Amino acid sequence: MSFALETATHPEALRRVAIEPISRVEGHGKVTLLLDEDDHVQQARLHIVEFRGFEKFVQGRPFWEIPVMVQRLCGICPVSHHLAASKAMDQIVGVDHLTPTAEKLRRLMHYGQILQSHALHFFHLSSPDLLFGFDSDMAKRNIVGVAAEYPDIAKQGVLLRKYGQEVIRITAGKRVHGTSAIPGGVNKNISLVERDYLLADIYQMISWSREAVHLCRRLFEQNMNLYNSFGRFRAHTLGLIRADGAMDLYHGGLRARDMDGKTLFDHVDYGHYGEYIHEQVKSWSYMKFPFLRALGTEQGWYRVGPLARVSDCDFIPTPFADHERRDFLAFDGGTAKGATLAYHWARMIEMLHAAETIKELLHDDALLGNDLVLTGERREQGVGVIEAPRGTLIHHYHVDEDDLVVSANLIVSTTHNNQAMNEAIRQVARQHLDGRKLTEGLLNHIEVAVRAFDPCLSCATHALGKMPLELELIDAEGVRIDGLSSGVQGHC
Repeated sequence: MSFALETATHPEALRRVAIEPISRVEGHGKVTLLLDEDDHVQQARLHIVEFRGFEKFVQGRPFWEIPVMVQRLCGICPVSHHLAASKAMDQIVGVDHLTPTAEKLRRLMHYGQILQSHALHFFHLSSPDLLFGFDSDMAKRNIVGVAAEYPDIAKQGVLLRKYGQEVIRITAGKRVHGTSAIPGGVNKNISLVERDYLLADIYQMISWSREAVHLCRRLFEQNMNLYNSFGRFRAHTLGLIRADGAMDLYHGGLRARDMDGKTLFDHVDYGHYGEYIHEQVKSWSYMKFPFLRALGTEQGWYRVGPLARVSDCDFIPTPFADHERRDFLAFDGGTAKGATLAYHWARMIEMLHAAETIKELLHDDALLGNDLVLTGERREQGVGVIEAPRGTLIHHYHVDEDDLVVSANLIVSTTHNNQAMNEAIRQVARQHLDGRKLTEGLLNHIEVAVRAFDPCLSCATHALGKMPLELELIDAEGVRIDGLSSGVQGHC
């Protein structure tokens, strides 16, 4: 499923345009376009240009350190890595089911993360494009511009994220890189005072979340032709689903559907993910390309995250969010569920669901319990899967008899979406850039397509085998003295 503009037969004869770095995303990446002499786009690619390699860093470390270590992948979604790794380490210590208190404290932490991350992405990073226009004045197209012209929207975004961060602080110990989830459970509960503190504002958070959903719907209604066609493509989907088919962002079985909505597999134990998902490496990116094994490398790519989750679950188990989900699916005959920009609408529905779930959990006295940790029969491997804000997150570890990690495989949400993001930018290049003289506003259309996925490029930067590397020695005057490069096969 590839587009003609990706097959550049003589790239050396083409003009190269780079968008570097992509702005208003987490991490560093770039997009390259190859244009012919008539400004027709012959190739468009998203490149991940940083490399971090946490799968190697954790080798040789005691398994109980991993839930804290892997959070350093990211400062935006550390809770997701903390909990995915903790779920994997639960299995290492032989625990398949946590105590009710530990389970609900982890869920509360996770939904606080969903709330703060979705608020950050929509209000701070994406709303400037949506409120002012993709090719509006660049000096105005930022959160400062939103605060000046739409102060109520900006304030709600800031306070929604602040509340989510407070949930994380209280459950994890601090707002960023907390320590409370441990193999087999958690190391702290919350107090009655802390619970009452969070309860005081939760109904306001629900109200603001509903307003955010309605704002996204209005934007679609006002720009239906653009929003429904922008970067549109068909794709398979993947995500976790609860046993009864409900959306569950903390735990469940894997469900995959093809681009026509037909179920490919359902309620699969995520411990067997390797039987269903494989990964491909390409020479021009440090991010791997996952695919559904049964469909192969060319046809098996898919998308994950809010758009996939809202479209593919049977229902959302909180009333306001489920009502909004039904309206979303019915909008314009169901067109929104295939639109790249509909990620924003679906993301706000999930933010509303997170706020409602936090409210329900805060009314559960199990949060105040003292039965926090379990242990069982020691195992050699563990797989933890969670629905992070950006999509399905997989952590897989092998541990030896000395309790040291000997191998790790992380498939993060942005990695799952790698090919989907490339397809989106190709479509946008074809629709909006092809044959036109490029301007900053037109190039921002490409960035808008990437931002819709809320990519975390820092989390996604690791690959199998040898990768191309360039090393340059620069003197104090900025002059290049020497350099060394290695290709994909490691030849210098």
